[in-house]
Amino acid sequence: MLKHKAKVFRPTAFAFPYLATTIVFVIVPLILILVYAFRDGDGNFTLQNFAQVFTNPTNLTQLLKTIGIAAVSTLITLLIAYPTAFILASQPFNKMAILALLFIIPMWINFMLRIFALKSLLVTLGMKQGYVMAVIGIVYDFFPYVLLPIYTVLSNMDKSYLEASRDLGANNIGTFFRVTLPLSIPGVISGVSMMFMPVFSSYAITAMMGDAETSVIGAKIASMFTHQNYGDYGPGSALSFVLLVLVLIVMVVSNVLTRKTNKAPAKGGKA
Repeated sequence: MLKHKAKVFRPTAFAFPYLATTIVFVIVPLILILVYAFRDGDGNFTLQNFAQVFTNPTNLTQLLKTIGIAAVSTLITLLIAYPTAFILASQPFNKMAILALLFIIPMWINFMLRIFALKSLLVTLGMKQGYVMAVIGIVYDFFPYVLLPIYTVLSNMDKSYLEASRDLGANNIGTFFRVTLPLSIPGVISGVSMMFMPVFSSYAITAMMGDAETSVIGAKIASMFTHQNYGDYGPGSALSFVLLVLVLIVMVVSNVLTRKTNKAPAKGGKA
């Protein structure tokens, strides 16, 4: 009798649905954007779309404004998130319950509802739409994305390093700047990279809480595709592709900086 070979189930089969989803919803749209970026209104090959990205004064002005808004928002968020993460990681109470209650559960609420509620609160307090309100909205929305990476690094840090620093005569301030802060840099880099570039496309926040002066570059790209003006598909795709390249550059730089810094050792690691 012929013996049938038993079928071996490979765990990699679980990756096929993810691969198919990535191809359909990520790779194909990126290919379409790239095709449109090199075509003019008549469908002919052109490089003029990319030339407009760097020569159009409106694009450059809005890009500089967006970089300014992203930088200010990221800095403010970091100044708030780091002390919060430090306190959560150093206290004996149930940290996960606090994280879930204050920072994770609110994210389950619809994004637009949260921003609309924040806007209503600020308007009630007498604040007008503009730069400050837009920055507050961005900080409010991206705060958990900066907090969680920093908290993860601080909570997993080997406390024996801190004890060794104190045994060698360093006070709490010296221990923080010489041990805690350097070891938490990877979390800081991760948090900053998760916020800085996404702000470029967060035009819903600036549209609801800001004014014309706080419009980010993502709003301009969206307008090129939503106004049924097919002649803008090429410049809009080129601008989108340039921003994508900037995102990739930021990711590469973040990975390089993370590798060059001392990674925070896990609990129980060797000192």
